[in-house]
Amino acid sequence: MTKPRILTGDRPTGPLHIGHYVGSLRNRVALQYDYDTYILIADVQALTDNFENPRKVRDNVLEVALDYLAVGLDPVETTFVIQSQVPQIAELTVFYLNLVTVSHLRQNPTVKTEIAQKGYGEAVPAGFFVYPVSQAADITAFGANLVPVGDDQLPMIEQTREIVRRFNHLYAPVLVEPQALVGEVARLPGLDGKAKMSKSLGNAIFLSDSADEVARKVRGMYTDPGHLRVEDPGQVEGNPVFAYLDAFDPDRARVQAMKDHYRRGGLGDVKVKRHLLEVLEATLAPFRARRAEFAQDMAAVEAVVREGTERGRDVAAATLRAVRAAMQLDYFSNTPHPQSTP
Repeated sequence: MTKPRILTGDRPTGPLHIGHYVGSLRNRVALQYDYDTYILIADVQALTDNFENPRKVRDNVLEVALDYLAVGLDPVETTFVIQSQVPQIAELTVFYLNLVTVSHLRQNPTVKTEIAQKGYGEAVPAGFFVYPVSQAADITAFGANLVPVGDDQLPMIEQTREIVRRFNHLYAPVLVEPQALVGEVARLPGLDGKAKMSKSLGNAIFLSDSADEVARKVRGMYTDPGHLRVEDPGQVEGNPVFAYLDAFDPDRARVQAMKDHYRRGGLGDVKVKRHLLEVLEATLAPFRARRAEFAQDMAAVEAVVREGTERGRDVAAATLRAVRAAMQLDYFSNTPHPQSTP
């Protein structure tokens, strides 16, 4: 039997961080042997808010690929695809734009949040505004059954599902309606206590950070501002140190004991951070070593991405042929049209 398919990806605007790992990458590694997995390096989407700095995007494409290899994604099992090198995605985006209203895009919670974060106001670039439609083209081009995402991306997946249902109703049932898969840790807070870890906010621990850099960042983490003395009771809720322990420490009983101790007082922030650093290094040290090994042969990394992109282009081309036939745009083909729904 053919394996069900996964499509997911990341914008190459900088190194990936531990929030990406617990939110999606860890799931991708676990599922890659049971699913036909495609991972999109979304450089076109990255240009929607980096159009004035294309070199930044280009320079990070292979860096993101290195992060993928470092965390354990296997290029034999997983296909890495550069978005801009699959022109079928752009054509699908144009077709799908007719199936979505401006008002509906304006109400997309993810788009609204990101427009506010970037301070666009009414000057939002059109490409950024419609990127949920482009994301739907990404997912459907590869016929993905499952899309591993963080919880902040759930509105994007629902947008895709709505487009698929409308297309299949209007033309023919040729598109796959995907399901979202949210990681065990839906969202990791930033080092500064803000709700989300983000490259752009400068509050992230990157997968490629050195051991010294990770230690420096952990020492400077936000904790409970009211926990001034070791003997004082401390607040666990909203404390990023404990959120990270929940995400990375496999010893659940130990984490719970530390939380109880912190709440009643007598456990200092320095000790908790020291333990967190040990836990993080147990995860990150193997990534760091694998990354260094792969980085010794960047030509081989580039070959992995190039060959994956070629495979991805073939899959997307098959989807586009089916879409064109359903929309009766296959003018020079003798293939009978699928029956459209009036």
